[in-house]
Amino acid sequence: MKAPHLGEQLGSLGEFIAAQRRAAELSLRQLAEQTGISNPYLSQIERGLRKPSAEVLQQLSKALRVSAETLYVRAGILDPTDHPATTVEMAVLADPAITERQKRVLIDVYASFVKENADLSEPAPTAAAKPRPRRTPAKKTTTTKK
Repeated sequence: MKAPHLGEQLGSLGEFIAAQRRAAELSLRQLAEQTGISNPYLSQIERGLRKPSAEVLQQLSKALRVSAETLYVRAGILDPTDHPATTVEMAVLADPAITERQKRVLIDVYASFVKENADLSEPAPTAAAKPRPRRTPAKKTTTTKK
């Protein structure tokens, strides 16, 4: 299988970033403000005219809530066979077919299931297992009258 040409990789990276930005319902200007990356530079990245650095990809990944690894793979920095999506969260965050709100809801539901299952596998603490602190009565002080 032939590796994609650098221009094709950048184009698909830019298209992916644009799709993620639209899915997050962010304008180019809003994304620029969130990442500290200039609006014109982001536009050039989205159009495949510029190759962003790993640092820029990291900033974009945080703002777009996608894994940095996903962007690194799309940019050709990492080999996709060495870095498949490894968690449910990463897979959900990388999916351009759902909105940012849907991603948050799915991750929250997943996290609640994981917590619930972890709670079920641990024995619940009983009231007898936790001794209550004893209250000691305050000492009365007496004063003598002269």
